[in-house]
Amino acid sequence: MPDPSPQDFKTAMRDFVGACSLITTGAGADASGLVVTSGISLTADPPMILACVNRSSSNWPLLRDFGYFGWSVLGAAHQGVAERFSGFGGIWGAAKYEGADWVDEENGARTLAGAPLAFACAVDEMIDRGTHSIVIGKVMAIRTTPGAGALIYWNGAYRSLVV
Repeated sequence: MPDPSPQDFKTAMRDFVGACSLITTGAGADASGLVVTSGISLTADPPMILACVNRSSSNWPLLRDFGYFGWSVLGAAHQGVAERFSGFGGIWGAAKYEGADWVDEENGARTLAGAPLAFACAVDEMIDRGTHSIVIGKVMAIRTTPGAGALIYWNGAYRSLVV
């Protein structure tokens, strides 16, 4: 069997079911963010999470330079937010925040109001591997919204889950 190409890998990963999280960073005109399905917990003591972010992304230098970020797990009602932060319709930068309610966290991060789970984080470390950086965040604050469902990404599309 030949080694898989990057495109083979990307195509295969569309069949991987991923929970959608929104990473928000920056401030003012330099605010932006992205949807990730690579987000997971790292350790409970101290509370830390990690996500993988492409270093060619416009968000990567904001994470590096600002040193903090919001992490909002997306709920069933947040498909429109996911689409804006994924760049649907050519939306970029601070314009991604329009049409949703936000919470300004004490550390400067912005999280999505009504998200099932939201963390205000400080960048602890960024580890480069291949095209991406593993972004490790130290959790500074946690907010939950019970009953908000979930948004997943599977087979190339966002899908809502409600129980």
